[in-house]
Amino acid sequence: MVEQVRGYLEKFPWATQEKLLRLRSIILEEAPDAQEAFAYGMPAYRTHGKPLVYFAGYAKHVGFYATASGHRAFANELSAYHQGKGSVQFPLNQPLPENLIARIVRFRLAENEGLNPFDPPR
Repeated sequence: MVEQVRGYLEKFPWATQEKLLRLRSIILEEAPDAQEAFAYGMPAYRTHGKPLVYFAGYAKHVGFYATASGHRAFANELSAYHQGKGSVQFPLNQPLPENLIARIVRFRLAENEGLNPFDPPR
């Protein structure tokens, strides 16, 4: 883990850290070759030299940032959550939608690989 990411995660209460660590885990399970970094004040992941996804912790939610295309592609499913421009908020008092997050990461990974993200998985 990049030292800046570790320091960022450690500043949150344990309940928030658990959600952030699980988000990180899902990202790295789906995109094991992703480069972990720290950008825009939050953990950031890149593949093929392009942004993949980001996440951040807040007092009552964790934010997930999957670029505009990732949010557009899953707009119906993400509509159950509060959203901002290019972000979605997963409340700390609810389970993370792990399957949805994994599918978004796979979608973004396919985009970064130059594949049609709507094609069946390889």
